[in-house]
Amino acid sequence: MTAVIEHHHADVSGGWLRAATFGAMDGLVTNIALIAGVGGASTDRHLLVLTGMAGLVAGAISMGIGEWTSVRTQNEQIAAELDKELHELRVNPEAEAEELVAMWTARGLPPDLARQVAEVLKRHPEQALRVHAQEELGVVPDELPSPWTAAGSSFVCFAVGAVIPLLTLLLGYDDLWAALAVGGLGLFAAGAVVSRLTARPWWLGGLRQLVLGLLAAVLTYAVGALIGVNVA
Repeated sequence: MTAVIEHHHADVSGGWLRAATFGAMDGLVTNIALIAGVGGASTDRHLLVLTGMAGLVAGAISMGIGEWTSVRTQNEQIAAELDKELHELRVNPEAEAEELVAMWTARGLPPDLARQVAEVLKRHPEQALRVHAQEELGVVPDELPSPWTAAGSSFVCFAVGAVIPLLTLLLGYDDLWAALAVGGLGLFAAGAVVSRLTARPWWLGGLRQLVLGLLAAVLTYAVGALIGVNVA
């Protein structure tokens, strides 16, 4: 008896995982940069907390709406293309079958076998639509990402990421650098976690996110300090 080897792949369709990853990273970088920018002009804890909370709420809403709109628009565009493809399959099945034969033979499939499969699909437009969608559009019609899932993941993960640099300030500590250090640890941890999903070295992913966040913080701190001096 031949053993059946089962293996599973991660979700790479661009749904909740992409939205969650971007949301968390964006929340961390945005609030680290905001706190650093305001902290360059003033170290008043209440002002820093107000800035961070405003950035959290505004950013989470913006990310959620943006993800919903993006995924919804993409799905609507795909639906329009699928309707067009289904119309062609019903009106001109011979030409559509020839398209499949040409694509499959170009990939090395024997012409006779490619034509035989295309002829079978020609009698089943709905199944043929699924094959054409995968071959021509690179999508699976019944496995499109949910805009609500993407929006919810982005909203929640942005908020979680954005609150990390605020932790020390919310607990009553006035030290700006402590807040930025906690934010930096959050960036490193987030980068390390994401790298584990992509099989890359965890320390490299964490270091990359830390450097990018540090660059954003330095730039916004410099701008805040310059504006604070000029205003003063």
